[in-house]
Amino acid sequence: MASRIGELVLGCRDPEALARFWCDVLDFAVLGREEDGGVEIGPPEGAGGPPLTIFLSRTEEPEEGKPRLHIDVNATDRDQDAELEGLLTLGARPADIGQTGEEPWHVLADPEGNVFCLLKARIAPV
Repeated sequence: MASRIGELVLGCRDPEALARFWCDVLDFAVLGREEDGGVEIGPPEGAGGPPLTIFLSRTEEPEEGKPRLHIDVNATDRDQDAELEGLLTLGARPADIGQTGEEPWHVLADPEGNVFCLLKARIAPV
């Protein structure tokens, strides 16, 4: 038996705004919209292989406590410091989840407060 992750689902108050943020961060495109306001984003056509998508689901109230799932991102076309500056310009903000400050990654929150990490390693674009 084998499975793969098809999509990550992220609850948010404004799926359209969060879709714009994550599309800019990940170089994704909007793949579809649901009648209930949900937005699916993923790699543009031609990315190769089965794409992992993110579904932004409209939720009025944020979930309590630390989420069990978060997104890690790696820069593909610049170093970590330059990518951090770009993420902050897009609307990300530093987040404190108890890190020591010695970690080689940055903990950030997207415009709706969803925590994600910017890792140090630069990876090749898809």
